[in-house]
Amino acid sequence: MRRPVRLLISTAIISAAACSSSGNTGGDSGDTSGAMSTSGSAAGVSSGTNSGSGSGSATGGSTGTAGSSTGTGSGTTAGTAGSSTGTGSGTTAGTAGSSTGTGAAGSTAGAKSGSTAGSTTGTSGSTAGAKSGSTAGSTTGTSGTTAGTSTGTAGTASGTSSEVDGGDPCSDTTLPTDGTVHMSSNAQGMADGLDWTIWSNGSGGSITTYADAEAFSATWTSGSNDFLARLGLSWDSTKTYTQLGTITAEFSETKSSGSSGGGYSYIGIYGWSVNPCIEFYIVDDSFNKMPVNPGSTTNKGTAMIDGGSYTLYTRPTTGTGGNQCGASVQSWTQFYSVRSKARACGTISVSQHFAAWDMAGMTLGNMNQAQILVEVGGGSGTINFPVASMSVQSM
Repeated sequence: MRRPVRLLISTAIISAAACSSSGNTGGDSGDTSGAMSTSGSAAGVSSGTNSGSGSGSATGGSTGTAGSSTGTGSGTTAGTAGSSTGTGSGTTAGTAGSSTGTGAAGSTAGAKSGSTAGSTTGTSGSTAGAKSGSTAGSTTGTSGTTAGTSTGTAGTASGTSSEVDGGDPCSDTTLPTDGTVHMSSNAQGMADGLDWTIWSNGSGGSITTYADAEAFSATWTSGSNDFLARLGLSWDSTKTYTQLGTITAEFSETKSSGSSGGGYSYIGIYGWSVNPCIEFYIVDDSFNKMPVNPGSTTNKGTAMIDGGSYTLYTRPTTGTGGNQCGASVQSWTQFYSVRSKARACGTISVSQHFAAWDMAGMTLGNMNQAQILVEVGGGSGTINFPVASMSVQSM
């Protein structure tokens, strides 16, 4: 499986609004090559790393370094310049860097293959090709790190290129193989560098994790009641989200046919902070109709993040299964970002939600965890997350 770590940051626009709403009860949780010559009196052909031909007042050829001296000659000349081979013809040879031409940008000259394609401009030396100026001729080379044509002088090149990124999470729809199934009502562990948790206040369920892929699946039954399965990041509750860095998630999920989530369900990001004790949700999808409202909430406005509009809510709770803030904490506050239109894949700019909450007066404490979640309040079914990736980019 792929492991993208791409950071897509969108500007959060907050519009504050305060009102109360109610609904269902929520859960708790180159070298240079080409035609170069030096003056010589011997007739014939000499060979080097690169070969070319030129004409001048003298007959013969010699071997020299490309562009290190000027001279006139005719015949076939070869130089030691460049790590690639090529052929070229020209009437004069000039100092390296005094000519311009087209060729491929990179460590070799000519038509090249590599990881970047495009047109670049640079100085001859690290880039060479068919040249014009004080040196005229054509050079063909092989094996480079870039492909395309370039014009310029040695060493530096600039231009346009196409770059392959880590991929779109929405293109990954198949789970990896050889997963480990964990059946429990309360268990946790680690898989491929991320923490996983399963929790239920009923008969439990299962979570399947993968040793070499940031992915998981979860299954629950009608007896599972409030059921949570998640995979993501955990911290030691000593730093705020701004001190940690930029937190980003990528996800892709598919619901099995016939699956249901009971009276409430959330798919997205879940986590905790301490001091203050906050349980939070970023809801991008649900088994229920979107947008969901957990009930007994206070509307704190909206925010545009990752191409969608989210409504921000707070909600007081005592939970059904404890908290991450200590036994002495009996009640706490939940924060929600609920997307207006459901989506089943994409990038979630987690830190942008946190910043939006700050602007709405919803202040998190020190970070305890942030994880990709499915939570249901009943029903039965299975959900697969072929992509469930989270990362932090340090400030």
